[in-house]
Amino acid sequence: MFILLQLLAAILLFRFNSFQGSVWFTSASEVTASVTKVASEVTRYFGLEKMNRDLTERNVYLMQQLEYYKALAGQKEENNDSLIVIQGLQKTIRTDSSVVVMKEPPTLMDRSFVICPARVVNISVRRLDNYLAIDKGEANGVRTGMGVISGTGVVGIVCRTSKNYSLVLPVINSGSSISCKIARTDYFGFLKWEGGDPLTAFMTDVPRHAEYEIGDTVVTSGHSTVFIEGIPVGTVATKDESDDEMSFTLGIHLFTDFGRLNDVYVMALPPREELTELEKDIKY
Repeated sequence: MFILLQLLAAILLFRFNSFQGSVWFTSASEVTASVTKVASEVTRYFGLEKMNRDLTERNVYLMQQLEYYKALAGQKEENNDSLIVIQGLQKTIRTDSSVVVMKEPPTLMDRSFVICPARVVNISVRRLDNYLAIDKGEANGVRTGMGVISGTGVVGIVCRTSKNYSLVLPVINSGSSISCKIARTDYFGFLKWEGGDPLTAFMTDVPRHAEYEIGDTVVTSGHSTVFIEGIPVGTVATKDESDDEMSFTLGIHLFTDFGRLNDVYVMALPPREELTELEKDIKY
């Protein structure tokens, strides 16, 4: 009864007295705002995982868009007098001698190569031969030899698979070797890692006459059956002479931070059995 009478007195006080009512309204608003802010921050924190996956998918989609427009630009350069006419869902390139029909840029649901989203479940970064495990395997279409990328760039190549999991040979493994090039000048080499800093690798076999500058972006060259051309790798940070003094070795600051890697994508290029058969007897 005492508590009920106190509540009734408080209601009468704050309802029929303007000063007390304004104090109550201001205080209640501040408390409500504080509670709402805390609730919003908690909700946002638990939504970061989905947000990160969405950003990763968006970055991969933008990579595909870039490759599409680069191919389109190259075709336009070959036909300087061409006229592009948009027709429905296709682009028709009219030239004096031919008509070329190109599909629209790839969408998130219509990719030019198969992409399987996956999550990193185990990873090492302090060893000379690091590995990472992902939660997708043969049941999801993942096979040995497929490339793995993140929203920031190249991650590695699938080396072993089971039904529901796969083991990936990352860039930060001494056995990794990925063909890449300087995006601005197209001079290429091989990306390798010699241990130490997981954010630093080396681009070897770069010709001595190669044109480059510190800060140039390095991307995949497309000279393999694993990665398409143009996937970001890192930036040129340093230059050293190779052991044979016949080429340069460039220090590369990697875009992918393996210490914070969570979401990745497995990509599969169209099979090239004929090329593989042709090159299998070549000794390097």
